[in-house]
Amino acid sequence: MADVKLADLRKNFGAVQIIRGVDLDVKDGEFVVFVGPSGCGKSTLLRLIAGLEDITSGELYIDGKLCNDMQPRERGIGMVFQSYAIFPHMSVRENIGFGLTISGVPRVEKEARVLEAARILKMEDLLDRRPSQLSGGQRQRVAIGRSIVRKPKVFLFDEPLSNLDAALRLDMRMEIAKLHRDLGATTIYVTHDQVEAMTLADKIVVLDHGVVQQMGPPLELYNKPANLFVAGFIGSPKMSFIDAEIRDVHKGAVAVSARGIEALCVASDYSWSIGDKGVLGLRPQDWAVATDQSSQGVSATVALVERLGNETIIDCRTDGGEKVIFMSAGDFPVTMGQTLRLTPKPGKGHIFKKP
Repeated sequence: MADVKLADLRKNFGAVQIIRGVDLDVKDGEFVVFVGPSGCGKSTLLRLIAGLEDITSGELYIDGKLCNDMQPRERGIGMVFQSYAIFPHMSVRENIGFGLTISGVPRVEKEARVLEAARILKMEDLLDRRPSQLSGGQRQRVAIGRSIVRKPKVFLFDEPLSNLDAALRLDMRMEIAKLHRDLGATTIYVTHDQVEAMTLADKIVVLDHGVVQQMGPPLELYNKPANLFVAGFIGSPKMSFIDAEIRDVHKGAVAVSARGIEALCVASDYSWSIGDKGVLGLRPQDWAVATDQSSQGVSATVALVERLGNETIIDCRTDGGEKVIFMSAGDFPVTMGQTLRLTPKPGKGHIFKKP
């Protein structure tokens, strides 16, 4: 396998900047996920690594070799696309081995590689079937198998699960995670689904408008988001945001107040002054709730109730029109239109500079 290094990588389409100076080191055997909303540049960045798009400026290294001008086949990468891109008239065996056939790999070696890929993907009994006889998850495994047989230095996945239903996505996510563990392969994976990113990645790279907003281990991004964008993107259900004011400043922490919230102590690495305006972020599980209107806290009206069995997710609107989501027990008694009092739990919350 190999490491991958991006140094000030940029991509322009005409006068439009899509990738705006990305620096990234992917270690040998690491599983890195590019995540962000549609149009953030994550697939374009993957295509630059694959050689499917020309690099405007910057440098790309794979296994220590400068790859800017290398053809895709020379880079030692295996790519799995969102669409399966398998041939309907060929069997699974023929589809998996197709790349080896056109590369002139001897028949005996090709068959051995195909059988090994089928064993890894648990598809030995499907080798003689046509794609029309396969499920969506099985077709995606064929596409992955076609990459495995090439023995690439780096695996690239471009939203490979987006065409599958929810149950199949979960199954395939587990299979991809197991495949990575078994092969120890350097892997770069693109998705807009932050749940996929959190469950698969050793390192997440959060992109917005072609700029890296934050990168690091999943729990680091969840517990210490660098800015409002990352805080709002990482975590499901999403973090709630309320305008706040700095009341006091301590080393590594500040006391903040907001509508219905007084002197909440929040950890912060930012430089603040008393009276500064900021944005208080609280995750759904960071709220305590009371139905007694005489209680302190944020007054909020219930707009939506999602009962998921073991937990209930409640979407509210504050008196100031802000959206607040909190999570409670599955049997929590609440109705649409009800007014609640929400209070941040001690020691919870994040404070961000206003954009």
